Amino acid sequence: MTEIDTKTDALVPAWLNVPEVAERLGIEVTRVRQLIREGQLIAVRRGENRVLMIPADFIGDGRVIKGLSGTLTLLRDDGFTDEEMLEWLFTPDDTLPGTPAQALRENRGTEVKRRAQALAV
Repeated sequence: MTEIDTKTDALVPAWLNVPEVAERLGIEVTRVRQLIREGQLIAVRRGENRVLMIPADFIGDGRVIKGLSGTLTLLRDDGFTDEEMLEWLFTPDDTLPGTPAQALRENRGTEVKRRAQALAV
């Protein structure tokens, strides 16, 4: 897990710690940590206590938002670091409109994945 800079940190509207994610997903903390290790979630260390945190927008209706895992895989394959993925996912794009994370939450993942694939070209 990496620490993020203040610019990227400011892009993410809300954060959850690992126990909060576990509660929202109805799973054990160890399973959340496994999802992070498997690359299905991004977690970074934040704050003076360096607490492991996950963007709240990644969790919706008791599950990880649809399309997030595939998008993260595409971005990783493009050579993005966790911090760069967060920056890309939470930077507003007028042509989308909104942020890629917001589009995933609104079930517009096909366009987000298309754009992630285009980054590799």
